[in-house]
Amino acid sequence: MNNSRKVAGVAGLVSMVWVGVTAAIAANQRRLVFNPTIKPEVDNPRSSGHRTRAIVLRARDGTKLSGWLMTPQIPGPHPAVVYFGGRSEEVSWVVRDAGKLFPGMAVLAVNYRGYGNSHGEPAEAHMVEDGRLLFDWLAERPHVDPQRVAVVGRSLGSGVAVQVALECPVHSLVLITPYDSILAIAKRKFRAVPVEYVLRHRFESVKYASALTAPTYVLRAAFDDIVPHSHTDLLVAKLGKLHLDETVPDSDHMNIPYLAATQERIAAFLGTRFALPLADTVVAAALPAQ
Repeated sequence: MNNSRKVAGVAGLVSMVWVGVTAAIAANQRRLVFNPTIKPEVDNPRSSGHRTRAIVLRARDGTKLSGWLMTPQIPGPHPAVVYFGGRSEEVSWVVRDAGKLFPGMAVLAVNYRGYGNSHGEPAEAHMVEDGRLLFDWLAERPHVDPQRVAVVGRSLGSGVAVQVALECPVHSLVLITPYDSILAIAKRKFRAVPVEYVLRHRFESVKYASALTAPTYVLRAAFDDIVPHSHTDLLVAKLGKLHLDETVPDSDHMNIPYLAATQERIAAFLGTRFALPLADTVVAAALPAQ
């Protein structure tokens, strides 16, 4: 009898802990998924290869979104890029490095809601909706060729980039340390918790991958304990138009976008894609992955 009571007591305690952990994840999931960085990574950012202008745009619900528009020095129209950052990333560094990353291209880098000087609170639905707005806004600039607008997404931002590419006429797509879904990574981290019932911000890129029509370049970190390669493998296997899947030597999840090897690869991929006549771009997109 005493043993039965002890077992029941332990079971009850375990149950309470399990419920408590599940409730904590449900209540704090925004903090777990997002880690807004307000402090700018670069003070007074300027691109060596572009005219740089700080901008403030309004989301469809009126929320102010702050970032930078960079345009080449020579008259357009130019190919262009929209950049989406990672979980803890404030994007002013993109301005500093734009001359190496995106030479000859117009670039739009805007902080998510709650990041940098952007107002509001981050959420998957807002990020995707705002991402579509940013794409459309950039494509409408007089100095931009609307048929040559690419999207680049890093880590968390790869999930934004995939969903934007699904709904917008994206010319080319670059995914840096991408994942199959945030839900899958959360389930791996919290194995004993039913996160699928409480997680709202799922970023399930793998669900949309096969429908993507833009040629896609995947860059992995050599050492990545945030997005294990197995999660990237599952996404890559589903991509509709995989162009190339590469691992950057001596890189990890945090330093990969800043490395010269990464920046040179991205610049070369986009430069080559943008240089193709549009008719050739369609043919190239239909060819098997290299």
